[in-house]
Amino acid sequence: MKIKSNIGTADRAIRLLLAIVLIALFYSGILQGIPGVIGLILALLLTVTSLVSFCPIYRVFKLNSIFSKKEP
Repeated sequence: MKIKSNIGTADRAIRLLLAIVLIALFYSGILQGIPGVIGLILALLLTVTSLVSFCPIYRVFKLNSIFSKKEP
C-alpha cells in the first residue's frame, strides 16, 4: 500500500532545517532536560515526515503543500 505524498519540496526543506536547528540547540546546551528531549523527539518526527513526504496531521486536516501546475 503506497501512501500518497502530501508534503512539498519547500515544506520538506523547512522541516529538515528546523530539525537541524533543534538538534543543534540540544547539543549546544541551550535546550536541556525535558524541553531538550521534546525537541529531539520533534526533530525526529520532522525528519521522518520530511523523508517520507507524508504528514499524518496534514491528512487529518486535509492539507497538502504540494503545488502542481495546472495545464492550460
